[in-house]
Amino acid sequence: MLDLERHPVPIDAGKMLAGLPPSWRGFLEDWHRSLRSGNYPETTRYNYLLAAAQLARYLQDRAKSAPDTSEAAHDPTAVTRAHVEEFQAWMVETRSPATALNKHKALQQFFKWLALDEEEIDRSPMERVRQPKTPQKLIPIIRDDDTKRILDTCRGRAFVDRRDEAIIRLLYNTGARLSEVANLHVDDVSLADTDTVRYHGKGAKDRRVRLGPKTARAMSRYLRTRSQHKGSLLAELWLADRGTRALAANGIKLMLKRRGRRAGVANVHAHRWRHNFAHEWKRAGGDTGDLMLLLGWTSDDMPRHYGASAAAERAQESQSRVGIGERV
Repeated sequence: MLDLERHPVPIDAGKMLAGLPPSWRGFLEDWHRSLRSGNYPETTRYNYLLAAAQLARYLQDRAKSAPDTSEAAHDPTAVTRAHVEEFQAWMVETRSPATALNKHKALQQFFKWLALDEEEIDRSPMERVRQPKTPQKLIPIIRDDDTKRILDTCRGRAFVDRRDEAIIRLLYNTGARLSEVANLHVDDVSLADTDTVRYHGKGAKDRRVRLGPKTARAMSRYLRTRSQHKGSLLAELWLADRGTRALAANGIKLMLKRRGRRAGVANVHAHRWRHNFAHEWKRAGGDTGDLMLLLGWTSDDMPRHYGASAAAERAQESQSRVGIGERV
């Protein structure tokens, strides 16, 4: 999920919950208030609320032909394990296993709140609902020669060229999330002494990472060009080419696709550089704990997941280096 704490998109709870029965709407409004007071990120709250509202609407639709769903369609405290499993199966069939898994995790939180915080139910209907299995999708790393071809499209002194090169080098050099790069402010960049940037990661966890010489130079060039822009007084680091507005995460996403097409590189997106960072770190024999700190991870599962698509390549390199069977 994207972390939009620095530039949240306001949740229109009224629109999201429109048309729901009074009991469902009341509980979800209270839950949303509880999530806000707990300082949950905006996007997390949006996805949680969306999952619960989708379950309510699914049950409403099912109640037209399944009378046993009627009570749950009007009151979330009447939802059973069977209702959730039907909804989850429907999500797998109509969306994807990954989407169904996200809904599962969100509903776990909703019914946990109903049981523990509100004491409206004795047990959560999620207790014995299995998480949907999701096929592991290996995200291919992006090779240096492909990155070079993309960076070659940024040669020039125009504002967009300086900006886009700085963004791409930052993704390439630090392995940061798209949202972390997009949410940078000017005062998050320190080039005078340390050549570092401060990222605001998931869960309101800040971290500072060091920039390589080429990335620091690209950032410095962008900042000089930025100072002549109409929006130079804005706090946000990245500016749109025209007008006085910031460049949002979606704008960066579109820019990367555009640069990729121009360079003849398919499927260019920020996360490929994050996987590449993990791969190169492991390839160089870097410490896993240091990698977790640099990429803002708290789960031990993440280092195993990232760079997995290039694991065979690293294994073959290790095999050649160790030379088993070649000493006699």
